[in-house]
Amino acid sequence: MEQVFSYIIQLGASVMMPILFTIIGLCIGMKFGKSLKSGLYVGVGFVGLGIVTALLTTNFNTPLDAISKIFNLDLKVFDMGWPAAAAVAYNTAVGALIIPICLGINFLLLVTKCTRTVNIDLWNYWHFAFIGAVAYFVMDESLLWGYFAAISCYIVTLVMADLTADRFQGYYENMEGISIPQPFCQSFTPFAIAINWLLDRIPGFSKLDIDAEGLKKKFGVLGEPLVLGVIVGALIGAAAHFDHFTNFEEYAAGFASTSDAVMSIVKSVLFLGVTMGAVMELIPRITRLFIDGLMPISEKTQEVVKKKFKGKKVYIGMSPALVIGHPTTLVVSLLLIPVTLILAIALSKADNQFLPLASLAGMFYVFVMVLPFTKGNVVKTFIVGLVAVTIGLYFVTDMAPAFTLAANTVYEATQDKAAQIPEGFQAGAMDFASSLFGYVVYACVKYLQWIGMGVLTIITVAMVAWNRLRIVREEKNSK
Repeated sequence: MEQVFSYIIQLGASVMMPILFTIIGLCIGMKFGKSLKSGLYVGVGFVGLGIVTALLTTNFNTPLDAISKIFNLDLKVFDMGWPAAAAVAYNTAVGALIIPICLGINFLLLVTKCTRTVNIDLWNYWHFAFIGAVAYFVMDESLLWGYFAAISCYIVTLVMADLTADRFQGYYENMEGISIPQPFCQSFTPFAIAINWLLDRIPGFSKLDIDAEGLKKKFGVLGEPLVLGVIVGALIGAAAHFDHFTNFEEYAAGFASTSDAVMSIVKSVLFLGVTMGAVMELIPRITRLFIDGLMPISEKTQEVVKKKFKGKKVYIGMSPALVIGHPTTLVVSLLLIPVTLILAIALSKADNQFLPLASLAGMFYVFVMVLPFTKGNVVKTFIVGLVAVTIGLYFVTDMAPAFTLAANTVYEATQDKAAQIPEGFQAGAMDFASSLFGYVVYACVKYLQWIGMGVLTIITVAMVAWNRLRIVREEKNSK
């Protein structure tokens, strides 16, 4: 088994995933040509992710190191973004089989009335593979721990998708029969429930709101991820040259003229701006490749499920990308991005070591399951996001050594550029590493080990049992 997994991992995700998705497509009745095309889109997506991540790590490690030294910041966790997390997830022994194993578990829970959700958001299975991969490496490459972490997270997410389905469908338009079984989004549901409940206890707070649609229009071109990336990159470039600004004569002595020294700084700042803008723009475009590859398989799976479970209430688990264009999501995300950067720097004196960069492109996904509870209230949503992201910075910082171990091992085995960490830094990403579900599973495995396994098992079994009782009761009442 170890030799088989070793061979699979050496293939790399860009080769392994097309093979896997082609096989899945054939198993659910798709034609070979269509299955192969779907698989190849996924493989090409992984190649693209490697290129974009290399662009980020190659150009930003030196400026960030300079900023840390200039301002005495302790920011040693480099934001690799979800591309690195996905590469680590799918390039490990856990990730190699996570999709078929989780689909099998989903089917078993469905037929035993323990869930109503069929999770066809296959691309986002990397979240489960990621936490499984981290647990796998933390526990000395133990498949038992790796699959336990991934499967427990998967089951809890399915139950949460069931429990929030009515809220989700009631808030967003044209989403009947849809649930969101994505662990990153569902991780913010407890924050939304608790903080919204507290804010509702403040007299008059519910009346405090801002017109999201109007704010969205006011942002104009500044609301575009491309422009936002250019601004963030240029600011990082300017901060990295702070010493050169304050000691300009000394810096200019190394150039033929003062104008050459100025042009050198300007070129460096603008180049970092455009590079960051490229990363923010290219990541969503590359994500489109994964969606193009997975949609035919998802649609065919949906067709099979509806045929097999005709007459029964079944939710189709879809990607949260369906609703991230909501005005409140866009407004709050754009407000929170600069606040998060300021917070990360300010909290560097309070043990935070993570500065978000590539992960900023994923800020929109924080609010998918928050809005149904805050009812789109901009102020409430912002506060929920602020609390969740602040805590998330520390989740990423604490998980960084395990993420780094996993990324280094994957890079040594596959030479996948997406998993290459800049020298002197540790690996981090807000995407799932900052989520409540991911961190709780990680903490139970690392710090509590067998006791943690017991705690997670009790929580998972209890949630499944409760969900089954709820489903059975609803079916009886509907007859």
